[in-house]
Amino acid sequence: MAFRFEELKVWQNALDLSNEIDLLVKKFPVEERFSLSSQIKRAADSVVLNIAEGSTGQTAPEFKRFLNIALRSGIEVVACLFMAIKRNYISQEEFDKYYAGYEVLSKMITKLRDSI
Repeated sequence: MAFRFEELKVWQNALDLSNEIDLLVKKFPVEERFSLSSQIKRAADSVVLNIAEGSTGQTAPEFKRFLNIALRSGIEVVACLFMAIKRNYISQEEFDKYYAGYEVLSKMITKLRDSI
């Protein structure tokens, strides 16, 4: 692997979840394409991208800063999930699955940040 972030389990998990969110929003109504669908996808992608960017050639405080941004983006995904279930775009089962996934991911990001 050429880049440090590729080896990070937290990055791999974030990438998997981001891909799953991308598939999930394809079920949203077409009128949400430029609103909630776009917002949740950008937030999920932001988690992946900030972990990657922060891990490469940064100082420890700078990496922590990027991890904090990733963590906040993960929380944004969860908030979007609440909106999606409230609007009946996703099922309770889908909500529970991704809520749990982002809960685990948030803990992973926090542990990594605190270990630096």
